[in-house]
Amino acid sequence: MMDVNLVLLKKNNSQKAFSLSSGVTVIGRRHDCDLRIPLMSVSRRHCQLNRDEGVLKIRDLGSRNGTYVNGKRIDEAVIRAGDYIEVGPLKFVLQIDGEPKDIAEPELAAQALPQESVSTGNSAADDFESFIELDELDELEGDSDSLLDELDSLDEIDSA
Repeated sequence: MMDVNLVLLKKNNSQKAFSLSSGVTVIGRRHDCDLRIPLMSVSRRHCQLNRDEGVLKIRDLGSRNGTYVNGKRIDEAVIRAGDYIEVGPLKFVLQIDGEPKDIAEPELAAQALPQESVSTGNSAADDFESFIELDELDELEGDSDSLLDELDSLDEIDSA
C-alpha cells in the first residue's frame, strides 16, 4: 500500500505533512471533510483524492475557485509524486512513499530546470511557468496573503 502525504507549503517556508490514509480523501471547508481548510476561498466540498490500485486521481467537486494541478485548472487528473496541488490560496506537494524527498516551492523548482527544457516547450517547464503566473495573480488579489498569515498563525487545518 502506498504511503501518501499532502505537504502544505506555508508562506514562512515551513511545511506540514498530512497523511492520506484512506482510499478517498475529501478536501474542503466543511467539518465533515477529511482534510478541513477553514478559508472562505475554499469550497465546502472542494476536491477529492481517490486511490485505486496504485493510481491516485484528484477530482474537483464543482468548487467555485477551482482545483489546480501544476498550475492548470482540472476537473479530474491522475496525480503523481512531486505534483503541485492548489486548493484556494494553499499549495501542496504530493509525496508518495517518501518521494520527492526534497520539496521546494514551484518557483524554486522552475529555476532549477535547465534552460533548454524551458525553451523547448517541455511540459514540466510549462507547468511551472503557469504556476508562477498564478502566484502573480494571487499577489494582485491581495487577500490571500492575509489568509495565509492567519492560517499559519492558527495552524487550523484539520486532518480527520
